[in-house]
This record gives sequence, C-alpha cells and structure tokens, in this order.
Amino acid sequence: MAARPVSRMLRRVLRSSVRSCSSGAPVTQHRPGEPSQTAAEELSRRRQFLREHAAPFSAFLTDSFGRQHSYLRISLTEKCNLRCQYCMPEEGVPLTPKADLLTTEEILTLARLFVKEGVDKIRLTGGEPLIRPDVVDIVAQLHRLEGLRTIGVTTNGINLARLLPQLQKAGLSAINISLDTLVPAKFEFIVRRKGFHKVMEGIHKAIELGYSPVKVNCVVMRGLNEDELLDFVALTKGLPLDVRFIEYMPFDGNKWNFKKMVSYKEMLDTLRQQWPELEKLPEEESSTARAFKIPGFRGQLSFITSMSEHFCGTCNRLRITADGNLKVCLFGNSEVSLRDHLRAGASEEELLQIIGAAVGRKKRQHAGMFSIAQMKNRPMILIELLLMLQDSPPAIPSISSQDPFRVQGIRHRVSFSNQMATLWKGRRGPGAPLLAQRWLGSGPSQRRCSSRLDSDTNPKCLSAVSRTPATASGPPPTSDQLTHVDAEGRAAMVDVGGKPDTERVAVASAVVLLGPVAFKLVQNNQLKKGDALVVAQLAGVQAAKQTSQLIPLCHHVALSHVQVQLELDSTRHAVGIQASCRARGPTGVEMEALTAAAVAALTLYDMCKAVSRDIVVGEIKLISKTGGQRGDFHRT
Repeated sequence: MAARPVSRMLRRVLRSSVRSCSSGAPVTQHRPGEPSQTAAEELSRRRQFLREHAAPFSAFLTDSFGRQHSYLRISLTEKCNLRCQYCMPEEGVPLTPKADLLTTEEILTLARLFVKEGVDKIRLTGGEPLIRPDVVDIVAQLHRLEGLRTIGVTTNGINLARLLPQLQKAGLSAINISLDTLVPAKFEFIVRRKGFHKVMEGIHKAIELGYSPVKVNCVVMRGLNEDELLDFVALTKGLPLDVRFIEYMPFDGNKWNFKKMVSYKEMLDTLRQQWPELEKLPEEESSTARAFKIPGFRGQLSFITSMSEHFCGTCNRLRITADGNLKVCLFGNSEVSLRDHLRAGASEEELLQIIGAAVGRKKRQHAGMFSIAQMKNRPMILIELLLMLQDSPPAIPSISSQDPFRVQGIRHRVSFSNQMATLWKGRRGPGAPLLAQRWLGSGPSQRRCSSRLDSDTNPKCLSAVSRTPATASGPPPTSDQLTHVDAEGRAAMVDVGGKPDTERVAVASAVVLLGPVAFKLVQNNQLKKGDALVVAQLAGVQAAKQTSQLIPLCHHVALSHVQVQLELDSTRHAVGIQASCRARGPTGVEMEALTAAAVAALTLYDMCKAVSRDIVVGEIKLISKTGGQRGDFHRT
C-alpha cells in the first residue's frame, strides 16, 4: 500500500530539480545549433534512468513469499489454427462466447494497471495470438505504456512471416516460436494440420529482421520427437536461435502420461554424449530456463524443467486468460475474474485489492507432476499455447549405400534439405544465413520424408529412396535350439553381454489388401481421419523404437536409423510396406523391423476400417538381415 505514495514523492522531488517527462526521467534541453538526440537514444536514456531510480515494487503484486510479479502473460484469444496433440484434445474445446472475451479496451485497461504497479514485461499468447485481427494495434498501444520494457509474443509461426514487419514497427521486441519437429510429415501428425514451411519462413523472417535470439520452443515427447534433440541443437551452430526444450506437461484433455515425459537430465545426458564441451550459462533469478551453449556455436539451448525440477521459488509470472480470468499459477485451477469486476464498474483501487488478494493466495510451489495430472484444469489452449509453449548431419542418418532396401518403379525422392533450399531460394537477408541450407547439411546422411510424389505414376508413397540391393552371402547357419527358453523350457532373455558389437541392418515387409473403395480414398487422401500413409509411416517408426516394450524378451536396441516406406499397388488395391532398421550392437534388429512393418499395417487398417471391414493384413516377413554371428540372411 505504501508503494504508490513513495513513487509519487520520488517523482515530485525529481520534477522540482529538473525538467522531466511524466515518468520523472529528465528531458535534455538542446541548445540552438546542437544536433538533437534520436528517438532511440532518448528512449534508451529514459529507460536507464527508470532502472536507476526505480520506486519500491507494488505490494499488490508481491505474494506472501516475497515473489515480485513483474511479468504478465495476456491471452488474446482462445482460438488456434493448429490442433497440437499436447495442447488441445482431438475433439477440440468448447470456446467462450465472444461477448464473454476481453475486448481490446479491457485488455489495454488491465495492461496499464499492471504496468503502473511494476510489470515491465508483457507477453501476448493465445490460443494463437496472431490470428486476432487487431494484434498489431494492441502491440502499438502497449508500446506507449511508460515503464514497459519488453513486449513479446508466443506464436505457432503460421502467420508470423506476414505480420512480423508490422509488429516490429509497432514495438514487438521478443519472439517465441513453437516447433516440435524438423520433419514435415511428423509436423502434420503432431499439429493435425499442414503448415511446416510457413513456420520455417517465420523463423527466417525473424532472423532477417534482426531478432536475436529467436526462441524456438520444442515440447519433447518420448516416442515422438526425442530422437530429434541433436538435430535441433545443431541448428544453433550457424543461427541466432535459443532452442528451448520443454518437458511434456499435463493439461486437461492432452492424455498426459509420465512415460511420455523426457526429463531435463535425460535430455542433457543425450546432448553431452554428442557435445561434451557443452557449457552452462548464467541465468536471471526469475528465469524458467536452464541455459547452455556449445563453444563456437552462434546460438544456445535451454531446458524448461517445469515437471522434474520446478522453478516455483523464483516465479514472477501472472496470467490473464482470454475471458479475463487472472491465474497466479499455470498449473493451479484457482482463478478470479477481472472481466466481471471491470464490467461491474470497479475502480482502479478495487481492482488492485482483488489482484492483490489473488496474488497473496499464491502457493509456494505447484503440486508436482503426478498431482497435476489428476487435477482439473483448463486445456492448454484455453490458458495459452504451452509457454509456446534448432550446421550438421542429423542424429539419425539415412542408411548408406549398403541399404538392402530397394523399391522398383518409385522415383527418387527430393531430400528434405533440398526441398527447403528450393523453398527458401532467394530469401537470404543481410546477416541472416539461408536457414534451409544450414539445417541438416547435405550429402548422404539426410532424412528423407514426404507424403506426396512430385509427379510420378505412383500417386503417393513415403520415404521412397531406391538403393543398391545388398549382395547375398549364402544360407545363414541355423540352430536346432530355441534361444529364449532355459533348460526347463521356461521363458528367458538371452544374455548378449559377451557378444561383440557389429553393424546390424534388417528389412521387413507387410501388405495390406484394402479393397477398391478404401484404396481409392487412400490414394486420393480423402479419408475423414486424415492422411493414412503419413500416420502409418509415423506409427511404424515409433513402434520400432518401442519394440522392447511390446515384445517381452527383446533387448532394448539404440537404433541409429529407422525407415518406413509405403507403396500403393493399384493392381491389387493394396499398400506394400517395407521397414528398415539399423543399429550397432551385440544383438540384431529383425524384431524392430518386423514390429515397424506390422504396426504400420495395423495403423493403416485402423485408418480405413470405417470404410470397409474386408481388409486383410498379411505377408509380414523378414526380407533380409546383416550382421551378427549367425551370418546374413536374404529372402529370395
């Protein structure tokens, strides 16, 4: 309560000693003939003065544990143009009627009040904030608030390239972009929409316009994108990015599972194996991110450890939802409606009392990941898009020229980086390297993934890359004993501890006979569930990585490559599936390849079963395997 009179006294003293602006910062009187300061120099000087003569922090925004809340996140809309799996339930969410959402004037009224009390950073979130028609005007109005040092936006990046020049002129100073995968087909699977190339264009535009760092937020989910950690970090070698890995968080409707969460320490261990020189960077006291940098790299990486190592003790954040509710904790279900009090005619003093009471009730820390998972809370889309909540080969290279996987009659696929280079041709800005060319490098070790043929006789296939077949090495030696049972016939896992590590490659196949109706729908990508071939391919890749959890006596294998390919066969109204796996270790990868092919086939069945039940899954078999003491095998 004493903060405001003290602030007024300080300003009166300042005004009595020197001509000043409304903030109390002195304004320089220029003598005739002297060059005047630029607007930027004047603004910088005034901000420095405010930092040096800051008034005591508002009691209304200080909680019972002494945490001062100087950072406000405002959701501009509940709507979004994507459907991210970790953020929104598949069936969508019931949206608040427009009349119950904050108007632009109400947003600005609340922002002015919070800034007056000490908030110096505002981030605009959603939903997707950049789909709000007046977002540029809102940024411009916020930019006029005295004492507000940072205006940020958290976006999925779909509309960023188009709007960013206007937003920068209006005063936008910080950008966070959500991107959970560098594989276009996987992007479509995660967000249930197209738009990968638009996001990449937005990142490029932000770099081109001088934002540094550009923060890229990646929600890491086991079995989905944890295999891309090294690829994301490799982006920071030549680009001014801060790649932020976010632990998967539980929210209503996102079917959170502890097993899906990849902890900060696990991610850090993975990165240190590739870059042992990884350096820890100093952090601000209220930072939510643990920052690291690889010496010689232009950018950096960070971890948001909300689940495994919370940062509640230094939390300085408050949130206002699109319908005007104040949330003092992202993971809490306690809210107070500022909208209702505003519309009831509450005075500024009354609003401050309400805000102060809510802040005062803020707990020392959240309830922990397991309790949060059981707590009834808004879906993430109704709070904001998950905090929104990047020059080297990829971590999982494609199989080399020894790949035994060959598909006849399928045109060579344009590689991922070549596609991006074409898309971004001619877009190099001053001081901004061409993002696509710096992404995954060039040469044989590139991911290849696509959901369409360019212009070929086959209308669709995935990851189709013709290779030279491996040469046969004669019939493999076999055993007349089962290896997974002991002397008494009980199930037992084979001990591979004494076996040497060798390069192992296996290829398996399956066929799904769809019938003419389902085949045509798949061929033309007209299934209501979406792109069946994309989903089946991703399911096969995930299944290969989870084989040891599905097949009880299989050893866990650290796969260095998984490739799943689907080919349409119009003569049989069928889809042919081939899966290739590779690893270096003491045990083979036949089961991983077979599991990938089988699960891809079952997924295709699931995608098409509403059209026809007369679908046959069959011909699941091992095509070839290389490496190991028993020799090579090639089916003729």
